[in-house]
Amino acid sequence: MNIEIPLVDLKAQYRPLKAEIERAWAEVLDSMQLFLGPNTRAFEQEFAEYCGVNHAIGVSDGTQALHLALRALDIGPGDEVITVANTFIATLEAICLVGAVPVFVDIDPVTYTMDITQIESRITPRTRAILPVHLYGQCADMDPILEIARKWNLYVIEDACQAHGAEYKGRKAGSMGTLGAFSFYFSKNLGAYGEGGMVTTQDPDIARRVRILRDHGSERRYEHDSFGLNGRLDELQAAVLRIKLRCLDEWNNRRRENAAIYNTALEGCGVERPVELVGCRHVYHLYVIRTRNRDALRDHLMNKGIGTGIHYPIPCHLQPPYRKYGFGEGSLPVTEAAAREILSLPMYAELTQEQILRVAEEIRLFQEEQQEEAFAVLPAQEPVGNGHSAGLRVGD
Repeated sequence: MNIEIPLVDLKAQYRPLKAEIERAWAEVLDSMQLFLGPNTRAFEQEFAEYCGVNHAIGVSDGTQALHLALRALDIGPGDEVITVANTFIATLEAICLVGAVPVFVDIDPVTYTMDITQIESRITPRTRAILPVHLYGQCADMDPILEIARKWNLYVIEDACQAHGAEYKGRKAGSMGTLGAFSFYFSKNLGAYGEGGMVTTQDPDIARRVRILRDHGSERRYEHDSFGLNGRLDELQAAVLRIKLRCLDEWNNRRRENAAIYNTALEGCGVERPVELVGCRHVYHLYVIRTRNRDALRDHLMNKGIGTGIHYPIPCHLQPPYRKYGFGEGSLPVTEAAAREILSLPMYAELTQEQILRVAEEIRLFQEEQQEEAFAVLPAQEPVGNGHSAGLRVGD
């Protein structure tokens, strides 16, 4: 199947940056400073300034960013971390890698982020942290989360892997909790040409701990004061990310403009559109709609050359390794319903209005066909009252 409008178009982003990136990589290779070199150090400082934090520590990927954030807080076996199941599996992997236990709350049915009303009911004497996920480019409702954390003396770790540049009431993602964790996976709003990640924090002691852990538990070469790992950010990727960081706000603005075009074009066609929280800045890593005819709609769009995605078809609590934590089918009904109905449409900064309108038109045509088919199979109505038909409408 020839996909004419892909879910993500990485080549469109690369082309205008190609010459600058090639020069930057040539400089890195000419210098051969490949181990936590000048680009890594500069990018850490630039990203910290961008997020409005004191410290940013470059790491190998988003999973390690979450893992090292937990390790830096000494969260481990027997501890509990409250989080959500509507996320990429890496959120859960990080918790389980340190030996802690994930405790799930359901999601808000509008934003698909953590349902703040369920958090306190999940707190036990073993709870150490709350790990909200900023999903699809929008921050979780952080003020109530932070207030609960203060009340119960808990850490907050922001999973900001999908929220580069997103804002909550004037504060950047990754700047509100005890730590923030970012992924620079290549399809993210700020993506490397490979893997990369970042941990952000205001606390100098926590930052120092992360730096030591990412480099084999070492602060001085061949002296290893703790059990660490190799979680360093690659110098070549740092060079790419420095260039891309300068473009991030412009790209995010274009994504927001594209989302606004989608919102208008999809109005009244029977699908639920994304909702931006008041006082927040959604950066639309993904543009996610919701419909009960999700699978049929996806097939229709694919047949028309339009790429889509499902993020995520099987919630984490129903994946085999995580069923042992006691959250079986039906335990998180909002999460499970969303997993059956959400669909990600093409979204990237270079997407054109013409492409967006074509996607929206295909969705509208599909929905109209579905309504016509539903109307065609309705049983004939018996005369009522004055002999006129009951006038049943589709959807009543």
